[in-house]
Amino acid sequence: MVDPLRRDVLLHRGIFVAVALVLIFLRLLPMGSEAGRLPGPDLLMCLILAWVQRRPDYLPALLIVAVVLFEDLLLMRPPGLWTAMMLLGTEVLRSRLALTRELSFLVEWLFISALMLAMFLGYRMGFAMTFLPQVGFGYALAQVVASILFYPLVVWLSHVTLGVHKPGMGEVDEMGRRL
Repeated sequence: MVDPLRRDVLLHRGIFVAVALVLIFLRLLPMGSEAGRLPGPDLLMCLILAWVQRRPDYLPALLIVAVVLFEDLLLMRPPGLWTAMMLLGTEVLRSRLALTRELSFLVEWLFISALMLAMFLGYRMGFAMTFLPQVGFGYALAQVVASILFYPLVVWLSHVTLGVHKPGMGEVDEMGRRL
């Protein structure tokens, strides 16, 4: 028999993989590719950061690496560069979890925004150091700004539909174990 806590973690990991595959599939569809349009947000990045901020046990580092590397390969990005940025960003969040657990949402949003900008700049610097052709700075920055603006919506949808919430200090599960 499977432990209820373990079952919940495995269930949410499966849900994450399914949602990530749907988001990657939607990015591959040829929708809205007219010249001059603003880019949409990176919803997978928002989802990963929101879940790691709320329940880091749902997303181990290897699962994040596997999903983002799969996305890199399908979107024909340099394999591993964005994966490394996402891994660094999520590990920064994990290391600050005790400090950010009781912050208000506005402060959390500002922290996540700074983290998204740092990841964006690191990604651009990786391209610049290897002399790879890049998308225009303003266009790429518009995607980061769109991602920052969509982050609260992703957090709200994760909370309402999937029950992914930030555990409070001393909160325990059904079995009496600390979260």
